[in-house]
Amino acid sequence: MTADVPVAGQVFDYHYLWKWQADRGETEGRKKRPSCVVIVVTNAAGQHVLFIAPITSKSPDKNRSALPIPETEARRAKLATDVRLWVILDELNADVLEQSYTFEERSPRGALSPAFTDAILREVQRLRAAGKLRLSSRS
Repeated sequence: MTADVPVAGQVFDYHYLWKWQADRGETEGRKKRPSCVVIVVTNAAGQHVLFIAPITSKSPDKNRSALPIPETEARRAKLATDVRLWVILDELNADVLEQSYTFEERSPRGALSPAFTDAILREVQRLRAAGKLRLSSRS
């Protein structure tokens, strides 16, 4: 991967499109929010597909899968430390970097630790295997 391709664990300000918004036909995220790159894969055309999870200060419903972000991780990622934050794991945006009109800011605000990023990825993989992962394609 080249230096300008995001990597797992990096946090960006991103116009995240919630699945319920996409299901209503919306194509734009309503506001920029901190979001975490979960994994980057290369598609058959050689393009980089980013799978991006939203970060929120709103306490997730009991039927959602989310991981609370410890204060140390929030500091690493340059997130607010005076409020409780969660990374939502049961829905992701899939965005092709080379075609993205939403991935505007290419400099990360910070990054989560490799151990915390691995915990996020393991849970996303578990949800995918269980058929409980929802995706919104952005490209």
